[in-house]
Amino acid sequence: MKQIEHTPSPEKQETARKRPIAITVICIMGFIGAVFTIPLLFSNAAKLIGNWYPPYLGLSAVVGIISMVGLWKMKKWAAYLYAAFVVINQIVLLVMGVWNILALLMPAVVTVIAFAHIRKMD
Repeated sequence: MKQIEHTPSPEKQETARKRPIAITVICIMGFIGAVFTIPLLFSNAAKLIGNWYPPYLGLSAVVGIISMVGLWKMKKWAAYLYAAFVVINQIVLLVMGVWNILALLMPAVVTVIAFAHIRKMD
């Protein structure tokens, strides 16, 4: 029986070849984080923060997913979108009085890695 070889399209080969492992790991972690955010939208803890917080958390999850899809596809706009939303989140945390350095640490690492590879992005 003859085996059929499956060769990915040139576009898929190029994307896989140029996406750094660090970006791949960030995206996978981002997708997992977004999945875990969904139940939080309906939690009492989110409602206790304020009526505005569950929708904001939902918006954060959507922007995060969009950013991760864009980074997965190695798009520059995704790095800029993620960085902009990091700034917005930091402002929200400051205004709420709950900001701490740990809230900045992981998003800063992701932003630095994304911008370190920005020249490889379309």
